[in-house]
Amino acid sequence: MLCDFKKSIFLFTTLYIALTLFVGSAYASWAYSFVVYRGDVYVISEERVEPNQIGAKIGKVTKYTDLEGTYAGNFSNQYPKGTKYYQILGVKIHDAIAVREAEGVYLKANYGGKYAGGRNFGSDDLPMVLIAVFVLLLAGFYIKKKSGR
Repeated sequence: MLCDFKKSIFLFTTLYIALTLFVGSAYASWAYSFVVYRGDVYVISEERVEPNQIGAKIGKVTKYTDLEGTYAGNFSNQYPKGTKYYQILGVKIHDAIAVREAEGVYLKANYGGKYAGGRNFGSDDLPMVLIAVFVLLLAGFYIKKKSGR
C-alpha cells in the first residue's frame, strides 16, 4: 500500500512539473501599450497628432487583449476591437502611425519592430518539449521498474 502511495505521489509530481513547463507568461501584463499593424508593433506614445496631419485610414484593431501572449492579426493591448489606424501625412508608415483615441484625438504610435505573434510551434518551443518528453519517459521507466514488469 505504501509503495502504491509513493508511486502516485511520484507520478503526480512528475506530471505537475512536466505540465508547468508549458506555462509561460500568458497571464502577465504587457510592459507597454501598443498596436500591431501588418505584423509590425507600434508603441503608443503620449504625442498627439493634429487632425490636419491625419491621412488615410490604413487599418483597425481586430482583437483586444490585456493578457500577454502571442496573437495573430491587428491586435492591441490598449484599444478595443474596431479602433482605427491612420497614416500620418509626411511620415512613413514604417516609422509611425496614428491611432484614433477619441473623436478628433489621435496618438502617435512609433514603430517598435516586427511582431512575433501568431506564430506556430517553432524552434523556441523545442527545448521545453524535449524536457517534458524526457521527464515523462523517466517517470514511465521508474514506474515500470518499481512495478517489476
